[in-house]
Amino acid sequence: MTLRRTLALVIAVVLVGGAAFGVGWAQRHGWPWQDDHANASALRANDSAAGEPAATSPSPAPSTPAPATPSATDSAPPSSPSAPSPSATTPSATETSATPTAPPTPTAPPTPTLRPGPRLWGVGDSGDDVRGVQARLKQISWFNAHVTGYYGNVTAAAVKGFQAKRGIPATGEVDQRTLNRLTAMTHTPTAAELKDEPAASSGNSPGAIDARCLTGRALCIDKSSRTLRWVVDGKVRLTLDVRFGAQFSPTREGTFSVYTKDRNHVSHLYGSAMPFSMFFSGGQAVHYSSDFAARGYAGASHGCVNVRDYAGIASLFDQVRVGDKVVVYWS
Repeated sequence: MTLRRTLALVIAVVLVGGAAFGVGWAQRHGWPWQDDHANASALRANDSAAGEPAATSPSPAPSTPAPATPSATDSAPPSSPSAPSPSATTPSATETSATPTAPPTPTAPPTPTLRPGPRLWGVGDSGDDVRGVQARLKQISWFNAHVTGYYGNVTAAAVKGFQAKRGIPATGEVDQRTLNRLTAMTHTPTAAELKDEPAASSGNSPGAIDARCLTGRALCIDKSSRTLRWVVDGKVRLTLDVRFGAQFSPTREGTFSVYTKDRNHVSHLYGSAMPFSMFFSGGQAVHYSSDFAARGYAGASHGCVNVRDYAGIASLFDQVRVGDKVVVYWS
């Protein structure tokens, strides 16, 4: 028994030693059964080509680090260094097309500056033309002195104020632009206005009566003498002083008829009272004017025929009928 045990022990030691030797050799030369399928195939191909095992044992494969796990922001696979990225060969949109150029911003042309025209009248001048300018300025309350025909500092100040109010170069001298604007806002001065006589005291003398007024019932309105005559069958029943529209809103001339009457009319456009209105052409009417009664011919209407005699227009209103003739003319 002892011999058997000793013999078994010796055999075991020999086996263990041989196994240890085999393990050590395998660790030094690699474990051929642990290569992947591709390496094993390659080894077989080499063996077949050579017809015999390789003369030298292969060196152990170098260990390679495990690939790093890509982060969330690096999810795209890295580009191969030999293959250029699409962005390197494909031109961008800004490289294939020209950069658009914004059109130039248009600039408004400069507003032309008004320049005064050649002087017609100024300080130191005198005569009928200056008298006419003073009378017209007085009609619209820009000149409150006497109409003398002499262009002094008072007249220059009135002209300058009139110009500044209307955007005309304020020089205090009358040029053509100033004269045109003044003429458009006023009527031709009467003899009384040119002589600086109060219109109310001068009285208006009727001119020749128009033939159209001599038949039937007619409101005969003479622009020359600024009078209205109520004529029935050729006989004058009543005469009243009147005033008319300015140059920019003239009273229409011709033959018309009264188409409506309104004792207490108020203007829809201007909000002013127009008592005893007798309409004859569009919005134009014969009516009483408190402004005419207060200021006389220093003002003008917007086209209507103004009457300043309240009692006279009230009496006329009661006599005139719708359909009666209206004649506006120059005698």
